[in-house]
Amino acid sequence: MAVVNANLEFLMVDVGQNGRVSDGGVFSNTTFAKLLSEGNLQIPQSRVVVPGEESLPYVFVADDAFALTKNILKPYTGYHLTRQQEHFNAKLSSARVKVENVFGILANRFQVLLKPINLCPEKATIIVLTCCYLHNFLRQKDTPDSVNTTGSNGQSQGDGNNMLPLEPTHARNSTNLAKRTRDAFCNVINHNNNTNQ
Repeated sequence: MAVVNANLEFLMVDVGQNGRVSDGGVFSNTTFAKLLSEGNLQIPQSRVVVPGEESLPYVFVADDAFALTKNILKPYTGYHLTRQQEHFNAKLSSARVKVENVFGILANRFQVLLKPINLCPEKATIIVLTCCYLHNFLRQKDTPDSVNTTGSNGQSQGDGNNMLPLEPTHARNSTNLAKRTRDAFCNVINHNNNTNQ
């Protein structure tokens, strides 16, 4: 489980969970989830994005495997979405591609991650974390290497088949605040889309 930024760097990584645990279960057992739920992540204060509108919190973009919260933004679900909701989902999906790209780049750069690591869990965890640290170092130094798998558009040039899809969690009683936050982001994205046409 990882949090990445727009520069394709890992901000937080949690490794070592049993592969049989659901993604929601893995997330709920991370230090990140605990800090987020307790309000101890030191996330910047909400800010106004569109003049005259309400301020919006900083959020983490996630997929449907995660619960919608005030600080975790995920797509609308269902079959009867409005055009604005579909547009929002498309924009959110394009932002989530960064996460998929970072894992593709990591696995292609450190090919030890492409197959099972037949070591005790503690050593396997050290290897994975070391690869993540080295990945960040190389991203920050912008060091050209023989396995540069990022295209000019920031997209991973790997085959993209190395990662398993996340499974949705089952307990997702989103709060009204979380739903209002997503709706506000939907309005901002659609407002920006309308002003850019």
